[in-house]
Amino acid sequence: MSERFDFSGDELAPAYRAAVDAIEAGDLVVLPTDTVYGIAADAFKADAVQRLLDAKGRGRDMPPPVLISVVESLDALATDVPDDGRKLAQEFWPGPLTLICHAQTSLMWDLGETQGTVALRVPDHENTRELLSRTGPLAVSSANKSGQPAAMDVYDAEEQLQESVAVYLDGGQVSGGEPSTIVDITGDTPRVVRLGALTLEQLRAVVPEVSAQDDEANPAEPELAEPEPAEPEPAEPEPAEPEPTEEPVEASKDENDKPTDPDVRPAD
Repeated sequence: MSERFDFSGDELAPAYRAAVDAIEAGDLVVLPTDTVYGIAADAFKADAVQRLLDAKGRGRDMPPPVLISVVESLDALATDVPDDGRKLAQEFWPGPLTLICHAQTSLMWDLGETQGTVALRVPDHENTRELLSRTGPLAVSSANKSGQPAAMDVYDAEEQLQESVAVYLDGGQVSGGEPSTIVDITGDTPRVVRLGALTLEQLRAVVPEVSAQDDEANPAEPELAEPEPAEPEPAEPEPAEPEPTEEPVEASKDENDKPTDPDVRPAD
């Protein structure tokens, strides 16, 4: 049976104790972050990570990011971190920045189909960072069923995930709401994979070389709409056939659409 604990105020000891016990047992914990509520598992227990993916209804092709408590843990989990990546981490951690890095090959973990990478973040939530300091790195994805909006409070998470989670930590309504911005630092230059709470301008103020596809990255959406077919050009009076247009066709979007699963790394 799931338990819910107050994760705010001064009486945090029972919440920390229950969450640490659940993580050590390979169970799942829902916790608040600075962006949305997350569902967490021990990053070094493959069965716990699989339990997390099963609870969300996701496959191994969508590996969860890993939350850490301090910037200094970066080198323990990642290798070949470039100077530009370090600058971004130093500037925006704790905060809504996820960095995709080369994973340390010596680590005994199985997060899914990561292609040798790991997505790391230090959340800007004091109580959650304290929990991370007690549990170690946690695989954390947004606390919702796949395809549903991310939970902004513990009750929404509980309604979606129910008994698949052992411990729910109630930190109230989260104040962020926007997903973390994801930057891939495994290439020659940092590349934006998804824009979220941090803008491209903010990133480039620290590292001007940060790139984005077509220099225009859009907030994450679960799926992009299929391109609308181009309007046929009117027939010319001459018998010659009109030449096909070379103009690109933009994908249609509903401006009211909201991203779901914001803290899940998109499949490469």
